[in-house]
Amino acid sequence: MSLPAQAPCRQWRPSLSISSSRCFSSNASRLAANRSNEKSATDIAELDILAGVPIPSTSVDVCMYDGFGLNSGKTITGGDGALLVHGEAFSWRPWVAKGSMELVNKKGQFEIPAEAFGLMDLLWPRPDLLVLGVGKSIMPLSPKTRQALSELGIRVEVLDTRNAAAQFNLLATERGVNDVAAALIPMGWQEGIGAKA
Repeated sequence: MSLPAQAPCRQWRPSLSISSSRCFSSNASRLAANRSNEKSATDIAELDILAGVPIPSTSVDVCMYDGFGLNSGKTITGGDGALLVHGEAFSWRPWVAKGSMELVNKKGQFEIPAEAFGLMDLLWPRPDLLVLGVGKSIMPLSPKTRQALSELGIRVEVLDTRNAAAQFNLLATERGVNDVAAALIPMGWQEGIGAKA
């Protein structure tokens, strides 16, 4: 039994006949000619879609042991947290509303009373999302605290403070400071002690 003879490869070209058994595409030469006419996009800065958007003055430039440095040049120190909402920055002490320097419940969850978010209750329109930085390491949010924020109509994202600050900076730049808020506990926070320098 013999194999059928291989048919010659044919490609339509008006003035050229192909006699080889291998086909070569003429598209490659046409594509190369087109590429030489195109401007190459090698500058990464040209791809930055937020290049013309101003950085919010409440964006966090540095997370310190006992506070925060903001893009506006203001600093929040002395162990205070930061509440960044509607383009304004406030010193935030949720432990005062709780009555103790302990923000973690017996189950290892971050828990603060609804009164700590009293400013959010006064705002209209309220931010759509609260980025909550809970200190040096991430921990779950207690159902009680999540319920208090849910009743205000605010979604919450819980992160460690350093990542929460970065997430707030990105979202506030993209979506605007009226849609995103941040509540940040200092990096040096210790249960029962606080974050004193």
